Amino acid sequence: MKSRGSRRGAPFWEQGTNKASGATREKAVKKLVLILFTFIMASSLIFAGGQKAQKSSVGGKFQLALLLRNTEEQFLIDYSDNISKLAAQQKVDLVVMDARNRDETQFNQLRTLLDDGCKYFVIIPCVSELSERMNRLIQAKGGAAVYSNIPPTTISLRTGKNFFFASSLEIAGGRCQAQLIADFFDKNTARAPGKILNMILILGRLGEPAQVNREAGLMAGLRARGYTVRIVAKETANWTSRQSNQKMNTWIASFRDRFNVVVAQNDDMALGAVQALIQNGMVKNDSRDGTGLSVPVFGFDATANAIASMKRNELYATVLPDAVAQSSTAFDLVYQVATGIYKPGNTAAGISAATSPVDEAPVNDISILSQCYLLPFIPIDKNSNYYRTH
Repeated sequence: MKSRGSRRGAPFWEQGTNKASGATREKAVKKLVLILFTFIMASSLIFAGGQKAQKSSVGGKFQLALLLRNTEEQFLIDYSDNISKLAAQQKVDLVVMDARNRDETQFNQLRTLLDDGCKYFVIIPCVSELSERMNRLIQAKGGAAVYSNIPPTTISLRTGKNFFFASSLEIAGGRCQAQLIADFFDKNTARAPGKILNMILILGRLGEPAQVNREAGLMAGLRARGYTVRIVAKETANWTSRQSNQKMNTWIASFRDRFNVVVAQNDDMALGAVQALIQNGMVKNDSRDGTGLSVPVFGFDATANAIASMKRNELYATVLPDAVAQSSTAFDLVYQVATGIYKPGNTAAGISAATSPVDEAPVNDISILSQCYLLPFIPIDKNSNYYRTH
């Protein structure tokens, strides 16, 4: 039984009256339009480029977009958090977009932002080669971009002087990890007789610059310290703890007494290996050497979980690619360009541009050294200040 004065199928502004006044109807229509407009604007932010976006309030000095390959890795989370803090301090409008490791998604996000008038970008690309296509579009709009973590190609930096690389060289990170390993076995010589390391090496996603160059730096650094490396097992775990744990369990079943060190190219994979060692009873009561595991495990990234594991005498050591320092340098560079104060030779967040080439792209090209800002990796063991303060 329908109530009196209500008409089935009538719009909500007419329900409850047979003769809504024109003024009432007009007011209701305006309300409906406002609701629809709000919904559309919210949807455009949530689904721009097919992925989630976070946007600050409009009205700052300029709009900056942070394009991330994903928002799952702890380094990228820390990087994004610091950019957000700096943008708020400097009253810069910020859009953060997650490509979920999809090249074309990231490229389409950039194109949409450029079409909407955004010209300034900090980018952690899905792959290096994507930087060439992206920079051509940005250059056409008179914009600027700073790349971190995954390096842009040399060709992409040659697109224009408003394109930069602000990061740490992965080969240096590999050497830093080698230093930690050599320091451990120099103090515990009985655990590597003859300076021979029987290594399980857990790799990141194959072919990525971090995977290739961290491995190259690791091996070169260990050779320089007089160690011979014999690979017992080496395979990718695609930066994930789950895959690392699964593979480490398999390797323990096959090679339980044949390896004396586990090295992972990030902390998530290192912690997956740590858990496998614990699950398989490869622990010891004496942790005076810094680890309660029968085989030391070395990670990379100095995440909060890694530091917590070190404090439980599980993971032995890690390497810090300073997300705060990298993101601060990147933000300062793009801020200087956007506000018209950048000049070649300027420092950014206290960091000077490179002055001599090194054996890792893109910093191996003398013509773009002034566009490359390099930050050091920091070895983290229990003697480091970073460990004590985190």
